[in-house]
Amino acid sequence: MSSFKLGVEVVSAHDLVAKDGQGSSNPLVELHFDDQRFRTTTKEKDLNPVWNESFYFNISDPNKLSNLPLEAYVYNLNKENNIKTCLGKVRLSGTSFVPYSDAVILHYPLEKRSILSRAKGELGLKVFVTDDPSIKSSNPLPAMESFLHSDVDSAYAQIPKSVPSSLPKEKNEKRHTFHHLPNANHSEQKQTFPPMPPPQQVNYGVHEMKSEPQPPKVVRMFSGSSSQPPDFAVKETSPFLGGGRIVGGRVIRGDRPSSTYDLVEQMRFLFVRVVKARDLPSKDMTGSLDPYVEVKVGNYKGITKHYEKKQNPEWNQVFAFARETLQSSVLEVVVKDKDLVKDDFVGFVRFDLHEVPTRVPPDSPLAPEWYRLEDKKGEKKKGELMLAVWYGTQADEAFPDAWHSDAIAPGESTSIASTYIRSKVYHSPRLWYVRVNVIEAQDLVPSDKNRFPDAYVKVQIGNQILKTKSVQPRNLNPIWKEEFMLVASEPFEDHLIFLVEDRVAPNKDETIGKAVIPLNTVDRRADDRVIRSRWYNLEKSLSDAMDKDHAKKDKFHSRLHVCVCLDGGYHVLDESTQYSSDLRPTAKQLWKSSIGVLELGILNADGLQPMKTREGKGTSDTYCVAKYGHKWVRTRTIVNSLNPKYNEQYTWEVYDPATVLTVGVFDNCQIGDSDGSKDNKVGKVRIRISTLETGRVYTHNYPLLVLHPSGVKKIGELHLAIRFSYTSMVNLMLQYSRPLLPKMHYKRPLSVMQQDMLRHQAVNIVAARLGRAEPPLRREVVEYMSDANAHLWSMRRSKANFLRLTAVFSGLFAVGKWFGEVCKWKNPVTTVLVHILYVMLVCFPELILPTVFLYMFLIGVWNYRYRLRDPPHMNISLSCANAVSADELDEEFETFPATKSSDLVRMRYDRLRSVAGRIQTVVGDIATQGERLQALLSWRDPRATTIFVIFCLVAAIVLYVTPFQVLALLAGFFFMRHPRFRQKTPAAPINFFRRLPARTDCML
Repeated sequence: MSSFKLGVEVVSAHDLVAKDGQGSSNPLVELHFDDQRFRTTTKEKDLNPVWNESFYFNISDPNKLSNLPLEAYVYNLNKENNIKTCLGKVRLSGTSFVPYSDAVILHYPLEKRSILSRAKGELGLKVFVTDDPSIKSSNPLPAMESFLHSDVDSAYAQIPKSVPSSLPKEKNEKRHTFHHLPNANHSEQKQTFPPMPPPQQVNYGVHEMKSEPQPPKVVRMFSGSSSQPPDFAVKETSPFLGGGRIVGGRVIRGDRPSSTYDLVEQMRFLFVRVVKARDLPSKDMTGSLDPYVEVKVGNYKGITKHYEKKQNPEWNQVFAFARETLQSSVLEVVVKDKDLVKDDFVGFVRFDLHEVPTRVPPDSPLAPEWYRLEDKKGEKKKGELMLAVWYGTQADEAFPDAWHSDAIAPGESTSIASTYIRSKVYHSPRLWYVRVNVIEAQDLVPSDKNRFPDAYVKVQIGNQILKTKSVQPRNLNPIWKEEFMLVASEPFEDHLIFLVEDRVAPNKDETIGKAVIPLNTVDRRADDRVIRSRWYNLEKSLSDAMDKDHAKKDKFHSRLHVCVCLDGGYHVLDESTQYSSDLRPTAKQLWKSSIGVLELGILNADGLQPMKTREGKGTSDTYCVAKYGHKWVRTRTIVNSLNPKYNEQYTWEVYDPATVLTVGVFDNCQIGDSDGSKDNKVGKVRIRISTLETGRVYTHNYPLLVLHPSGVKKIGELHLAIRFSYTSMVNLMLQYSRPLLPKMHYKRPLSVMQQDMLRHQAVNIVAARLGRAEPPLRREVVEYMSDANAHLWSMRRSKANFLRLTAVFSGLFAVGKWFGEVCKWKNPVTTVLVHILYVMLVCFPELILPTVFLYMFLIGVWNYRYRLRDPPHMNISLSCANAVSADELDEEFETFPATKSSDLVRMRYDRLRSVAGRIQTVVGDIATQGERLQALLSWRDPRATTIFVIFCLVAAIVLYVTPFQVLALLAGFFFMRHPRFRQKTPAAPINFFRRLPARTDCML
């Protein structure tokens, strides 16, 4: 029997279902694991019970722990007839079990046991694995009883009231719902446990997916050894969307007519447009009225803004109520008067929801009508309200700007700012590279007339500042001839500013003059044609430099000679080159026609972990952001839901298949009682367009993985539907033969440092511009979607890249190993066959290339049956995220520049020095081999060069008189000779080469 045990601490439950007919319940918890069952005591008449009881299960086989689930059932016990009624259950996968040191109390939402059952509330558990030999397993229950009729008394006779834990008790902890991935090298972890739990499939009634009749199928992400646990894999689904059921990427048309939104589920809404009012009666003693409108359906209520002292207000505001959540058949539109103490009733209009018409686009919008207000007795009174009420779907043009009922909890008012919850489409600004060539200055006037200036030039656009080298000529006309690249965006609000400064002391600079160039006056080019340079007068202040008439007043000016142009032939990189979503140049005249259309349906998210606490419960306010090309889209924010349903569809034009679509999920921290801090990252998904088959609909659940300082975490799953359609197969195939980037990247390439700097500036510009939209797309969202920090040092990422490189060359290493076995005659039959094949290829060299290409063709045809049919996703094993130490993660999340203590920074610096030392040794060894090759003919070693020159002469004569096939056969047979003809010492050519001198003896 293994010494490992699974410890479960049943802490408490919250907000359970009342089942005893008196508004309460008698709850108990029953735990099932590895054919063992334990049960807590019963808490009578308590919907928020607290147990704090611990149980320990024996783990029969620790290697199979990841396949053993833990199930916790919450029952209501009726002692009169000994009947147990299920209040809900929690199921945890074995991959979520962590050591005791990493375990925290998690509050899991209770799931329904069956379709007809009802469940709500949360169950607090602390689950961990321990190998402490002093801990004994709990006494198990007898054989499984019926879930309906149980012999409760006999069961309780064998239940320990509470098994005290020998481990130290922790203080009351906050509710945590993240699941930590255990570190592989943790000192207290004796057994390697598979990481991460599965998402908790929480059913919230109206937010439940109705369109998945079969469980998701886990798809294979990577061939080879870079596998990962099933909970981190992509799962294929078969939902029923607007166009029909999706089965294996094909659309099976149903009986219902297909919708224009065929990649999402149709969601029906009750739309109420409040246009305006007229002739409203006055309510105050002063005869004024501060009107607003309250739209109420059941427990949902939406409120317009109020106007002060206005009897004919205009609102023109739309409210959207999800039809599946409506709990009333009556719609009330109430006009009220805003007051300090209590709002006065003015009048209302009532609608029977069974009489509301349905509108289906492309029908024209429903015309609003005037309705006479009624009092509470149902009598007509003074005042009219213009309204339009209809049923529609998310395809309605009023949907994006409407107030949504799923953005507010039932019973709440519109305290949440509607501007932060609406779905919007953004377009990032058009970016240009600004090429600046600072040539020279003329007639500079320094403050000290007795010295020549030590001058340099600052080039500035917004927050971008670059400087030339300082030069100190023997005159007043310094020459620089330095070129810079900056980033600017349309419309050009910032000016290009030149500041000529004189370094009068080590830490003291004085400005000699300034010049300002409006960017909208700068020449633009789409190729590398020559741009004429210009002279600009230098002024003492920026106001004078921007005043065109000021230059005419002064007769003498210092001047600056520069050449400035807007380079439109480049693609401005505003994201990592590996994940670029657009590769077109800035100049529109260079754009090619699109090759296809990309359609994205953002369906829903499942099993999200709470990101905040509201009213004592864990919850999330999530929205999705998708980026492709210049177009960014943002879904509406779904408030107070761990299983939000978005069902929004978007379309992009595709210009290059070698591009990537990025979809991110974020928790909105700008609404309600949130603290207004940065929006939290929930996870993101990348889809490379070239991996998609044309015409196929991809419906998958993608795990949302986020790397935190404590490890990689799965926050939930995102359900997407994707389809790529091409306009012309010929254009699509021709795209693979064209350059990846515009021609200017090859005619005048940018250095790696320039690209990194320009990309950083481009991301800042895009973030600043999108942050000014309404609702704003915040900077942390733009940076996360653009992978702005992907270039920073990471030990984990370095290891992953090294392993990727090793995997790439593993085929060559395998071929070399196989050839070594052939040369050693380990399998004589294989060696003889290789000799025969070698003789054939040498005698008939014209068969070499056809044989190679035919071999690759056969490999490709063979691999076709094993091809990946689903888009790849982030792999934690490939990323080395499952075996990274806490210190390496802390270093990866460190700010730049570092803010940690000097001792910690010194330790990390020493570690980096050791890694760089090994790299330095490898680079030095490669350089040494190259220098030895150069030494063959450099006469640095006269005797070695003499031997080599004589050998070359003899080799030339022998090769001239001997047929090439004979030499090739002799060489091949020599390399593959039998081991009895080999020596254990290196061959003479290798000894000769290793004795050649290198330049290492000249290094300090």
